[in-house]
Amino acid sequence: MSARMLAGSFLAGIVCLSVARLGKAGDRASEVLSDTIKNARQPQLAVASDGKVFITYGRDNVIYFAVKSDAAHGFSPSIFVARVSQMPLGVRRGSRIAVSGGGLVITAVDGRQGHGKDEDLHAWRSTDGGATWQGPVTINGETASAREGLHHLAASPDGTLYCVWLDLRVKGTRLYGAYSTDGGTVWTERLLYRSPDGSVCQCCQPQVAFDARGGLHVMWRNELAGNRDMYLMNSKDSGRTFDKPIKLGTGTWPLDACPMDGGGLAADAGGNVTTIWRRENDLYRCTPGEREGLLARGMQGWATTGPGGIYLTWITARPGAVMALLPGTQRPIKLAESGSDPVIAAAPNGNGPAVIAWEEPHGGQTNVEIRVVRQ
Repeated sequence: MSARMLAGSFLAGIVCLSVARLGKAGDRASEVLSDTIKNARQPQLAVASDGKVFITYGRDNVIYFAVKSDAAHGFSPSIFVARVSQMPLGVRRGSRIAVSGGGLVITAVDGRQGHGKDEDLHAWRSTDGGATWQGPVTINGETASAREGLHHLAASPDGTLYCVWLDLRVKGTRLYGAYSTDGGTVWTERLLYRSPDGSVCQCCQPQVAFDARGGLHVMWRNELAGNRDMYLMNSKDSGRTFDKPIKLGTGTWPLDACPMDGGGLAADAGGNVTTIWRRENDLYRCTPGEREGLLARGMQGWATTGPGGIYLTWITARPGAVMALLPGTQRPIKLAESGSDPVIAAAPNGNGPAVIAWEEPHGGQTNVEIRVVRQ
C-alpha cells in the first residue's frame, strides 16, 4: 500500500463544522473553530512555528496523519502512515507526533501478537510535510520491552527528539527514555528511573516536554510506600543527564491500584514548569517545589504552552464534559458534553492557535473532535 494513499477507503472525510465564541463575564472570550474526523481513535497534535497544525490518530491498526495549513480551511484528507500488526488504542495508548526541524516524526507501540505480549516502540519520519513516511525504526533497545503501550514524544527548539515510555524488560515497570538528533533515524536510550519499591505506576502514561530554552522535563506517576504520586525530573542537556527526581505537591495518594491517569506537563519560555494531575477524584495544578492548587473535579489532564501562557484541558468523567482553562482566565469553558482523553498543543514560539482534540462517541462509533482556540 502506498505511503501516499489517502484514507478515503478507511475513514469518512473531515468536515469543518462551526465557529463559535466562548467565554464568561470577567474572562476573555475565545474563538473556537471545530473539525471532526469520523471513526477515529486517540488523537495527538503538534503545531509548527508557522502555525500549521498536524494530527495523528488510529483506526484498525492503521496510523493516519492530516494537516491544517491555515485558519481558513479544515484539515487535509487523511494520509496513510503505516499499517501495524497490533496497535493498542485507548486510555492514552496510540500514536504520537512531533515537529523536528524541517521534518515530522510519528511514534507508536505495536507488536505481532499485541495485547501486551510483544510490543516495541517504533518511529516513522517524513521530510515532505507528511506526504510520505519512512520507517519504522525501533526505539527501545530490548525487544518487546515497550509492551505496556504507554509513551510520549517531544521535540526541542533545535530539533532534538525525546521519547519516554514504560518499560518491562525486567521484573517491575521502569521509566525509560531515548533521544534522537537526526530527525528520528537513530535513537539512544537510557534508564531514567526505577522505583526502590520495584515498580513505577504500571498504567499511567509518562509525559515529556521541552521548554523554549531547550530544557527537558519528564513527569511520571510513581509507586512508593503504597502511594501513587507524581514525580518530575529535569535535564539541561536534552536528556543525556538528569537532576534528582522530586515529588510534585505536598499531598499524597495512598492507592493499591493504578488510576490509569498520567496528567499533563508544560514549560513556558522562561523554563518554568506547570503540571496538571489527578489525585482521587480531583485535578490539581502544580508548579515544582510549591503546594498544589485544586483545579476542578475531573481526570485526564493535559497541558501546553501557547499564546498568552499555559493552556489546560481535562474531562469531568470518562467519558465526561471536555473542559479547557485558557491563559488569563479563572473559569474553564466547556467544549463538549461527552468526551475522553483530551490533548492540547500549540506552536513552541507562541505563533498561531492552541488546538484541542479528544475522542467523542457518536452513533455507535468513536469520532475525533478538534477545536482550534484563539483568544
